[in-house]
Amino acid sequence: QLQLVESGGGLVQAGDSLRLSCAASGRAFSSYAMGWFRHAPGKEREFVAAISWMGGSTYYGDSVKGRFTISRDNAKDTLYLQMNSLKPEDTAVYYCAARGDYCSGYMCYQHRPGYDYWGQGTQVTVSS
Repeated sequence: QLQLVESGGGLVQAGDSLRLSCAASGRAFSSYAMGWFRHAPGKEREFVAAISWMGGSTYYGDSVKGRFTISRDNAKDTLYLQMNSLKPEDTAVYYCAARGDYCSGYMCYQHRPGYDYWGQGTQVTVSS
């Protein structure tokens, strides 16, 4: 079992930056591809970003491309999401997720059911 715990959320103003972290424990973190998803009230859970096992490949949802950066530190068993130029529409609960299967390309990484483990989420609120 892989446990995931997100942190770093909060209340910020439009244009500000935040960095989310996701600490993993329980299994070999480097064996998992990782993703960030978000869920805003009244909307479907949305793909934000994903990164391959060793960090060589990254993928982003269209709404965050150019503003958010996903990264991982396998030595620290931690996933990150650097969020810049935040907008009110970025307001959501952000979840990190892990998948242990082989995955290749954007269509695979953005497919939510493919992820085996999920964190509890961290709230990000962006005021205008």
